[in-house]
Amino acid sequence: MTVRLLLCDDHAVVRAGLRALLGSAPGIEVVGEAGSGEEAVAMAAKLRPDVVLMDLQLGAGIDGAEATRRIAAPGVRVLVLTTYDTDADITRAIDAGAAGYLLKAERPEELFAAIHAAAEGRTALSRVVHRRRAPALTDRELDILGQLARGLSNREIARALFISEATVKTHLGRIYTKLGVDTRAGAVAVAKEQRLLP
Repeated sequence: MTVRLLLCDDHAVVRAGLRALLGSAPGIEVVGEAGSGEEAVAMAAKLRPDVVLMDLQLGAGIDGAEATRRIAAPGVRVLVLTTYDTDADITRAIDAGAAGYLLKAERPEELFAAIHAAAEGRTALSRVVHRRRAPALTDRELDILGQLARGLSNREIARALFISEATVKTHLGRIYTKLGVDTRAGAVAVAKEQRLLP
């Protein structure tokens, strides 16, 4: 499968470098470039790429987190690629719906793999970020993680917490991204390792 990719970075030189790099990557096609958050939102709506590669710090106008919030939807995954790796930045991006968070210092093959992972619906977290403490989970995410550890299904979790199944799925996606995992079992294992469960 060829991943259709939209680039968003406010530096033309960075976009040109990424386009040249990604042009050599198997199974990735750059279908557009945006120089601002607003432009990325408009182009994502028009082009419907599989993945949007989004910088967090953009010039004037909306930032990368807000653009991510407006773009992220079924079928369009946003992968943040930035130089900033503070917990606040990571949490802001993930809460906005980002499918992953990578640093610009990544090796090219790691970037390629992350783009394919995002397109396939999996999370992609920088190995640098992953080695550090995962961004803090919200109280609701911890509630859901606790129910997950009990082996409950999404439907059972929704019933237990008086929320919809769709809300459970949204929270699970954020939990997976924050913990750098792709499965329920992985989330529980990392949660136990990091002592996030009672």
